[in-house]
Amino acid sequence: MGFKQILFPQTSREIPGKRYISLTLRGLHLVGVAGVAGLFLFQLPFEQWYLYGLLALVSGVLMMVMEIWGDGVWLFQLRGQAVLLKLVLLAAALIWPASATINFILIVLLSAFFSHAPGKIRYYSIWHGEVVKALRTADGRIRNSGQL
Repeated sequence: MGFKQILFPQTSREIPGKRYISLTLRGLHLVGVAGVAGLFLFQLPFEQWYLYGLLALVSGVLMMVMEIWGDGVWLFQLRGQAVLLKLVLLAAALIWPASATINFILIVLLSAFFSHAPGKIRYYSIWHGEVVKALRTADGRIRNSGQL
């Protein structure tokens, strides 16, 4: 099985209990992000925030993997693009500490917006110019042309 088939299977994969796993991971992620605020907002020492940072990182990666595992459409939707932007802002905050506070605030604001935005925004794909909920149905023209 190639990389393309792993990210973009012909039929979506289901994860048993995905909704409850997602809710649990989101809650843990929020606890982690709240703890990491100590670094970005108050410059607390490493030992006071690193476990929260680890919790935020692990829970965030697991949420991304669950979304991508389904059928990869998340990578094309604004909700996925927003997460990738948040990772860029996080990296910038770590590389350039002077930007840490503003980047952290931007990350929180992006999170709030995309968590509560209507579906027509969250599921919109800039690549397709429309709301896309499943690549297998909305993207037949690209699959059939061999571009994916």
